Amino acid sequence: MRQKLIQEQTLQLKMNQSLVQAINLLQLTGVEVVEYIKEIAKENPLIEEVNYDYEIADFKNSNANLPAIGEINEAKLSMYDQLKSQLYTLNVPDDLEPVVLFGIDSLNEDGYLDIDLNLWAEKCGTTIEKAEHALTFIQSLEPAGIGARSLKECIRLQMADKYDFIDSLLDDHLDWVAEENIEQISEQFLISPDNAHQIIKEIQACHPKPGQLLAGNVSEYIIPEANIYEDDGHLKIHFYKWHTPDIEIDNSYADLLNGDSEAAEFLHDKYKQVEWLKQAVAFRGSTIERVIRQIAEKQQLYFQHGTFMLQPLTLREIAKELGMHVSTVSRAISNKYVQTRHGVIPLRFFLQTGVGQEDGKQTSSFVIKQLITELVNHEDKQKPLSDEKIKDRLHGEFGITIARRTVMKYREQLGILASSKRKLGRGV
Repeated sequence: MRQKLIQEQTLQLKMNQSLVQAINLLQLTGVEVVEYIKEIAKENPLIEEVNYDYEIADFKNSNANLPAIGEINEAKLSMYDQLKSQLYTLNVPDDLEPVVLFGIDSLNEDGYLDIDLNLWAEKCGTTIEKAEHALTFIQSLEPAGIGARSLKECIRLQMADKYDFIDSLLDDHLDWVAEENIEQISEQFLISPDNAHQIIKEIQACHPKPGQLLAGNVSEYIIPEANIYEDDGHLKIHFYKWHTPDIEIDNSYADLLNGDSEAAEFLHDKYKQVEWLKQAVAFRGSTIERVIRQIAEKQQLYFQHGTFMLQPLTLREIAKELGMHVSTVSRAISNKYVQTRHGVIPLRFFLQTGVGQEDGKQTSSFVIKQLITELVNHEDKQKPLSDEKIKDRLHGEFGITIARRTVMKYREQLGILASSKRKLGRGV
């Protein structure tokens, strides 16, 4: 009985070790996995060199018209450069780009804005309104919370408008969160104790210094996990070699495995290490492949027709479709990118909140914001569109039904002034 108990404990330890390694690898990029294997190989003589450089060269050649990707891990990429490298996913106006870049350079190492808006505008020779507009772009970068001016704002950015009352909770009752006062929060905001507990946990999970999340990244250039492209009218996905590197074993040690020597015991342990590593790499590869294929399927219209066809999509939807836990999907897309005809895009870009319509369908909030921007850009500057007019145009021209207050919220997030301030001669 005792012997059986010991065996079960040993098996559980092995399973846990393999599982922990698999979870850790899932969070790494493909190139970081290769580097991780190389580090293990320094102490495990059974692992031979992993050859993947040829495909890096292929990637460079096939993307010759894009900015050079350089040598992998040649130097550390600063938080500031990592943030600037994300700007290609945003439609930053040419005249506003220098203001955005100055704002990024004005962040402190924790990711907080370290400059007053008045001074920012003065240094860039622009208006406070444009500095505010530039800040909205910075605050939309990853990780969430970047560009905040206070801890409360940092939490708000990470909570991403999940709850209507989050501003009131953070402004007036932050002590309830600190004390985990579920009863008070439930009564004040008319929610169940379970929901109150969930909100507290989500706030506590927010990173107080998001800039530090970018401090440890070592890749100098963004290297995608896969290339999503259209071929003869069909969407296809090519996964790069570094996505699931092969681990080859040096068989010259096979003869030393026999016997009870210390060398044999050492090699048995190293073989087990290789097997665990292979399982972890396979788990990482298959998980990310399934997630990317699911995203490509759900966002097929985007890949075929562009930004305005981006569909609402959440982590929970992907997890449900694939039978995975939400946290697994979250790890799978963290810091992962794909090559598309629109550029190299972070996987998180394809996760968009949706706004419900009368017919039961949903429209991506990102698309609605793009449409609001287009309507404002082409409005009569003598008679700018009010929020009510924008709401009516969205419904009449695009079949999108949203409340006026939602238009106002999106307009403010985009840094667009109210119609009374946009009138020619009054706005910027």
